[in-house]
Amino acid sequence: MHDNQPRTIAPDDLPEVITRYLTAHRAQDTATAVTAFTDDATVMDDGSTYQGSAAIERWLNRSATEFTYTIHLTNAQETDPAHYIATHHLEGDFPGGTVDLRYQFTLRNDLIEHLAIEP
Repeated sequence: MHDNQPRTIAPDDLPEVITRYLTAHRAQDTATAVTAFTDDATVMDDGSTYQGSAAIERWLNRSATEFTYTIHLTNAQETDPAHYIATHHLEGDFPGGTVDLRYQFTLRNDLIEHLAIEP
């Protein structure tokens, strides 16, 4: 067991690929967002797993159109050079209206290999 506890970092210190994904996702720029992922990446969101570029692109397109919401980065953490957590506060017309979500990133070769989104 290792005791790699996440440490808080400035949002500007998140790796470029995470910032590129988050910026594109907020702008509903699916074409740019999907370039941040490895070809075999997985995304876990809302109880579902999406594997590979095509599935992730469909997930991004659906999440961009399903609800209207604002998203604000409220915290950034680094566990190690391959693992980051970006916490976001969302408000919108989805069930519940507000939620704080932890975007847990695993990086490989400067791309996102795995993203888990959880409350």
